[in-house]
Parts: sequence; C-alpha cells; structure tokens
Amino acid sequence: MRVSRPGAATVTPAPLVVLVGHPRPGSRTHGIAGRAGHLLRSALAAERVAFPAPSTVDLAELAPALLDRHSPDGAAQSAVRAVREASLLLVASPTFKGAYSGLLKVFLDLLPRDGLVTTIVVPLMTAGLPQHRTAVEHTLRPVLLELSACLPTVGISVLETELGRFDDVFAGWWARHGPALGRAVLERTGSPGRRSADAGRGGSVAG
Repeated sequence: MRVSRPGAATVTPAPLVVLVGHPRPGSRTHGIAGRAGHLLRSALAAERVAFPAPSTVDLAELAPALLDRHSPDGAAQSAVRAVREASLLLVASPTFKGAYSGLLKVFLDLLPRDGLVTTIVVPLMTAGLPQHRTAVEHTLRPVLLELSACLPTVGISVLETELGRFDDVFAGWWARHGPALGRAVLERTGSPGRRSADAGRGGSVAG
C-alpha cells in the first residue's frame, strides 16, 4: 500500500486523503494535489474543523497492482480501502484528451457502485488548454457521483499557466465554495475535533 505522508513511508488511512491519478511519479499534478490537500486542511482548521495531515494515494506507484484483481490483500485493494475510509477525499487528475486519466478510471472501476457513499469529495484537474477548464465538472464529477460521493462544491481547475500561483487559485475557489464544503463536513462527520474542543469549553458552537 502506498499511502504516505511526509516523514513516513507507510501509514494507516487518515480521514483526509489525496488520491493522485497521474501516471507519472513526481508529476506537477502530484505536487499541486499535495499542496491542495494541505491548503484544504488549513482552511478547514480556520473554520474550527480539524483534520490530521493528509495522506496520499499515488496511483503512479500502484499501476501494475491495479490490473491484478485477484489479490484482495494486495496494494491495490489496500489503496481502495484507504480511499473508501476517507472522510474527505481530494481526487486529482491531469487532463488527457479532454478527460481525466485512464489510470484513475482503472482505479475507480475497482470501487463498488456506492463505494464513496460516506465520503465528501473535492475533484481537482490540471489542464494545459483553457478550453479544458471545465473538464473537471464535465468528466470527473459524473463518475464520482456515480460512486455516490457527496460533492458539495464545484471542482478545482488549474491551468498550466496557473501552477506557479496555485495558492491564489485555491484562495479564490475557497472564497466562493469553502462555506459549503465546511457545512458538508460538519453534517457528514460531526467534526470530532470540533466536538472535542467544544466539550472542553463546556459549551456548544452554532453552525
């Protein structure tokens, strides 16, 4: 299983998981996805919704195992479990020929039809051409909905010309859609971190 976070080779699935569907290790999409995961965590923390550091499932490292469907205890199935157990899942892919990657499709096909029914998902796609900016909504969002994911916001689209200022792109997206995501997280998870903090104060906080 390639579920990693900085400073550790392998960890158990965390509630915040970043799924990277680029077939090349160390891709720019991988870097942007990792940054997006940390920015999501920080933005939600500012809303007093606590998540641990995000874990990453990198499909580039799992490509051979993804084709082996006869090994339920193998790396691919471990990755499937990590994704399904996430409370918040960021799904990132490059845009290939106007759609998300074939590698991501292979992985998503391993999930049952309701495989993301308990998961809040934020889709993200990188793209080289302006006309592909809507690919995240037109191609990736439908397959995630088919898996019964909760998608409370539009996806994040990042053009190659925007990679160097992704923090600004994220900030603009968060300003428009952050409140909806925060509400969905609280409704779905009950925010254990927030409940603990509120309990420590002996009071409650209105949503």
